[in-house]
Amino acid sequence: MDSFNKAVKNATQNMRTMFPETPLQRNDHLSKIYGADVFLKREDLSPVRSYKIRGAFNALAKVLSTNADQNLFVCASAGNHAQGMAFVCRHFGVKGVIYMPVTTPQQKIEKTKIFGGDAIEVVLEGDYFDETLAAAQSYCEMHNGHFLSPFDDPDVIEGQATVVHEALQQMQTVPDVIVLPVGGGGLSSGTVKYLRTAKSTPKLVFVEPSGGASLKAAVDAGHLITLESVDNFVDGASVARIGEHPFEILKSVDSSDVLSIKEDRVCTTITEMLNVEGIVLEPAGALSVDALKDLKDEIEGKSVLCITSGGNFDFERLPEVKERAQRHLGVKKYFILRLPQRPGALKEFLSMLGPDDDIARFEYLKKSARNFGSVLIGIETKKPENFQKLFKKLDAAGFVFDDITENETLVNFVI
Repeated sequence: MDSFNKAVKNATQNMRTMFPETPLQRNDHLSKIYGADVFLKREDLSPVRSYKIRGAFNALAKVLSTNADQNLFVCASAGNHAQGMAFVCRHFGVKGVIYMPVTTPQQKIEKTKIFGGDAIEVVLEGDYFDETLAAAQSYCEMHNGHFLSPFDDPDVIEGQATVVHEALQQMQTVPDVIVLPVGGGGLSSGTVKYLRTAKSTPKLVFVEPSGGASLKAAVDAGHLITLESVDNFVDGASVARIGEHPFEILKSVDSSDVLSIKEDRVCTTITEMLNVEGIVLEPAGALSVDALKDLKDEIEGKSVLCITSGGNFDFERLPEVKERAQRHLGVKKYFILRLPQRPGALKEFLSMLGPDDDIARFEYLKKSARNFGSVLIGIETKKPENFQKLFKKLDAAGFVFDDITENETLVNFVI
């Protein structure tokens, strides 16, 4: 066992002073669907409902082991890293100052304060994360603190590698495939580095949200890339630029093993795991499970380990998640109908709806037209093919309509 793996093993043992190992569970539902042995490493069941507690613990422990007088730790985060650091600061009895954007949901702020108690201070600064990060780094330098990166830190990477070390100990074997969510690269790079000395190496699959595929971009380019824009829906994994330390480890991975998953499709997995299994996963936590849809032909008859990286899901987002899932499955559509301004026109339209079609939205967009009125209509149904039947009836009757379901600009504006 090389020095890195020894350090990971020691870190895992040290963490037992703060929290027990997270469960490894064979999931019968997923195993049946994919004809494989699918195991979930339930990092969503850690004390802070994500694996981020591991990297924070290891980094702080390393600093304190060489400098016991270091009493100030600083980070910038709006999510799981903030909560992990807060919990660890309380455990070690050191002060933590956590900078969060002003736009951070109150629920996340309160959870961070609960985990940190009197040991931490939350500072809200900046409308955007870059502003928050700059303020945190400036404060840290001014007060001689130790800045704790969420992923771009060798000690954090080492701490995140305890996830796979723990999982392999629980499985007592090496699975055929390990599926890893990727954000800044701490977990994935730690896993790659840990497995380099393994006697049998599993196939590693790296999963990013389409709106934050910074690893894929960097691997394809052969150097670090900063994405021009990022979709923050999968907020635990949407990173514009993967970390330098993680990329040094990950730059040799095969580009074909890096998957980009559409955000709307992730929503179908969130709702499925909640409704069928009673498992609450945040969007980033559902990435590895959702990726099984793309791996179905490859994993049949094999053992598969999925890291469910987090379960900090704000249930106020559930209506949006359900909406996006329905749109992806093709069972909900929005369209703008030019409705003739004549008696019976609305009744004629309603008669075209099938028994499984339900109007979820009906709104006149313009009421002053003499001959036609534009109507925004949202319809839910049970099967995607029902829309083809409806649209055929509308065409035959001479109704003019425009399906805007895939027009993100219009949908975001009017829905």
